[in-house]
Amino acid sequence: MADMILFGVFPYVAVALAVAVGCYRYFVDRYSWSSHSSQFLESRTLFWGSVPWHYAIMIILLAHFLAFLVPSGWGALLGRPLRLYFLEVTGMALGLSTLVAVILLMVRRATNERLLTVTSVVDWLVLASLLLQVATGVYIAFTLRWGSVWYLHTATPWLWSLVKLDPQVQYLAALPLVVKLHVVNAFVLIALFPFSRLVHIVSVPLSYLARPYQVVVWNLRRPGMEEK
Repeated sequence: MADMILFGVFPYVAVALAVAVGCYRYFVDRYSWSSHSSQFLESRTLFWGSVPWHYAIMIILLAHFLAFLVPSGWGALLGRPLRLYFLEVTGMALGLSTLVAVILLMVRRATNERLLTVTSVVDWLVLASLLLQVATGVYIAFTLRWGSVWYLHTATPWLWSLVKLDPQVQYLAALPLVVKLHVVNAFVLIALFPFSRLVHIVSVPLSYLARPYQVVVWNLRRPGMEEK
């Protein structure tokens, strides 16, 4: 019963919450649809935390997504031991980079009084959830080897069963507790997503593609300009 609630019901609740609250904020409270950048308050630690975090986490998420979207192609990619070793080592390095980065970002907020004043409870919940997600991911990478292979035979068919509205929780039922925690916490992050400043990442400024060129009009008389 617990597995069905965690892996068969909660994912739908998290996604529905993310969509509903995200749309509400976008259409009703548009000002809140922002990252509320704090770079002007302090940028040195932000650089060493934010830059490695964004690059590493995007590659990690892309790998997860490709393994889900094209499992046959991903399996073929891992068909050679050398490619499998390279991917495992790369994943470990990226995981460690994200772990160090998120710790730096948390320390930055905790030790800067100006940042504390603009940090909400939801911000801390998101940071704590991100730390847990990255830490469990790194632990899995180092202790449960060849995750890029067994992911294809566990998480991928489970995710596709969710897409088909026929959750097959047996794919995850026998996995270690740390893997289950990693999976559930991923959907906790999705549920927290619409309440946090992270919501801005799904806002693609497509209107900029059709925006007319900026027209600059000089309305002050420059020195030496003759009267007409």
